[in-house]
Amino acid sequence: MSFASETKAELIRHIPRTRHDRMAMAAAMLMMEGEVQISGDQVRLTFLLENETIRSLFFTIIAKLGNMNTGAKVMTREEILDLLTSLKMYDGQRIRMERVDPLLLQRECCKKSFLAAAFLCAGSVSDPNKAYHLEIVCRSQDRARQLAQGMLSLNLDARIIARKGHWVVYLKEGEQIVTMLGYMGAPLAYMTYENARIVKEMRNGINRQVNCETANIGKTVHAAVRQTADIALIRDRMGLEHLPRNLQEIALVRLEHPDMTLKDLGALLDPPVGKSGVNHRLRRISEIAEDLR
Repeated sequence: MSFASETKAELIRHIPRTRHDRMAMAAAMLMMEGEVQISGDQVRLTFLLENETIRSLFFTIIAKLGNMNTGAKVMTREEILDLLTSLKMYDGQRIRMERVDPLLLQRECCKKSFLAAAFLCAGSVSDPNKAYHLEIVCRSQDRARQLAQGMLSLNLDARIIARKGHWVVYLKEGEQIVTMLGYMGAPLAYMTYENARIVKEMRNGINRQVNCETANIGKTVHAAVRQTADIALIRDRMGLEHLPRNLQEIALVRLEHPDMTLKDLGALLDPPVGKSGVNHRLRRISEIAEDLR
């Protein structure tokens, strides 16, 4: 199973216990994948999602709400209208399923159930060992906006993009995705993602540190080679004894220790000189070598 499939399987195992959470979840599932057809006195409710496990979850939830007979998969006209009325998607005249009524999402727990249901219907999340990406694909911009608003109200930086005639709500930051998994009620996925994220960030941090140190070592070696070449040029052209005493002293120490840092070179002088003092002397030597060239 993919990480996304494992996450959905975990969410399916945790049906909300409170009625208000179940209502938010049922409304979200209808908004995402529900379709109502009316022909005269006939009313037909279709749950478009083909995943049988999630379809069963939907019918289990509405059965627990008391809107249909337990175990049934076909609803009567009265059951459908009663369900839509209780979910504030039917006012006695018109059916509106494009958005979930804000009254059903007043509690923070209801917002989390709403997001979990939307993710079950049309969401995916990448394997944290490969990339950081969580998205929910919506059939309309209104649905996407409400999902994004729900995430933003929980301090999740959700973004929306259009893709192939659909609207996609997504998160790209690893920490944000971890928080989302926790909000939706998937603790195992939360821990797996968080552990992978921590390991990856530690590895990236170590790599950055190694790269930085390697670059610094490279600069130090390059500078030492240039300084040694300058000193050798002065020695061969005019003799080091013609340099001022302080420059002659650092030149001899550098020739004797070509791979030593400026700080360590300064510690060998008598009296010791700090890094900036050593750098100043070597820079004067470089200027003299340039004049000779």
